[in-house]
Amino acid sequence: MNRILLVEDEPVNIQAVSGILKDQGYHVSVATSGVKALEVLTRVKPDLILLDVMMPGMDGFETCQRIKATSELREIPIIFLTAKTETEDIVKGFEVGAVDYVSKPFSGHELLARVRTHLSLDRLHRENKRLLLNVLPEPIAEKLKSQQGILAERFEDVSVLFTDIVGFTPLSARLSPTDLLELLNRIFSEFDELAAARGLEKIKTIGDAYMVAGGLPEPHHDHLADMASLSLQMHKVVRDAFEGLSLRVGLHVGSVIAGVIGRRKFIYDIWGETVNTASRLESHGAPDRVHVSHTVQERLKDRFLFEARGSIQLKGRDPMETYFLLEPKT
Repeated sequence: MNRILLVEDEPVNIQAVSGILKDQGYHVSVATSGVKALEVLTRVKPDLILLDVMMPGMDGFETCQRIKATSELREIPIIFLTAKTETEDIVKGFEVGAVDYVSKPFSGHELLARVRTHLSLDRLHRENKRLLLNVLPEPIAEKLKSQQGILAERFEDVSVLFTDIVGFTPLSARLSPTDLLELLNRIFSEFDELAAARGLEKIKTIGDAYMVAGGLPEPHHDHLADMASLSLQMHKVVRDAFEGLSLRVGLHVGSVIAGVIGRRKFIYDIWGETVNTASRLESHGAPDRVHVSHTVQERLKDRFLFEARGSIQLKGRDPMETYFLLEPKT
């Protein structure tokens, strides 16, 4: 059941409001001043705050401003309980961040209706945000809220990794659709967790291919080494998932253009020669190996072991020296 923080200094109001809420199954915490409310919020994060405006010392307006200035608290909906019903007071309440107000004296039915409405709206808001963050990185989602038009940036130092599951196509003829998708979901879900733990950004999946980038949209000073470690762990995930499967990986580093495309089913994607090279390193690689460019080898040679593969002609490029990443140096 939802927890509500009641900030009120009048004992009669505390008893009345607490009784109404508890009768409906809500958990109620009480603070008798703005200062005490901020102290309670260091220990308890409620789902909604009922905040009296007229309190000694720090009034409700200032309390609300301080709550909204705290990143981990600012999205908690706040409803003012107030005897101040002048238009300017109501407007001020909305300006400092409240979502609604209930005038004193109030009826229990009105109070409960407003509480239920804003708890429902908050649940919908959080669910929408969760769905959005499944599609876009959080910094990009925040930018889209305030920026109109195309969102695009250049990043000068980004690691890009492509994988492809070797043996997946013939396996698809042997497994049922449900078993096949369960297997792929299990593999990619583990990839997601490994990438997120290193601060790397999953870009997309295409069939049984997986693409991840490091160094964007937020700076990540050690993204290339983290990407190298991720690539080695990915092989183990696939080997453990199903006997006979293996992974082919390509890794390159350089500049990219990143941005959001589409209006309905939009996606955060990256483009550029770095992306093309990483993709071709994967397609020209070998099962159970991580195929990397000379640039990657140069930057990581003091921390990882490599096996020279020699000069390779990648599609659409001049011959280039490539390597297989082996393991971290002890």
